[in-house]
Amino acid sequence: VQLQASGGGLVQAGDSVRLSCAASGRTDSNYGMGWFRQAPGKEREFVAAINWSGGSTRYADSVKGRFTISRDNAKNTVYLQMNSVTREDTAVYYCAARSGIFFKTALSEYDYWGQGTQVTVSS
Repeated sequence: VQLQASGGGLVQAGDSVRLSCAASGRTDSNYGMGWFRQAPGKEREFVAAINWSGGSTRYADSVKGRFTISRDNAKNTVYLQMNSVTREDTAVYYCAARSGIFFKTALSEYDYWGQGTQVTVSS
């Protein structure tokens, strides 16, 4: 499966931005999906994840209450709605997919990765 992330850009602190991740290829299988991010000089970290049906989600403490992950399986697309962004949210955001109906929070659990989309938050 191929993943294409989009929606990043330059935003101001306090703004909202929505990232999208479109899947193509073998989308007939079930996939748990996740968003991760990597800030300059830091390791890639977990942001949010969602199971196949969309009925279960998990968030990193740093984004809980501000970010929302969702999915539209009919469109093979996963979203990350980011509200009240801060400079600490500046990073390249990656979407990832893992075979199966469940999500995981560890990078190593994911089989497929998108190319990343840059989100830069200015104060």
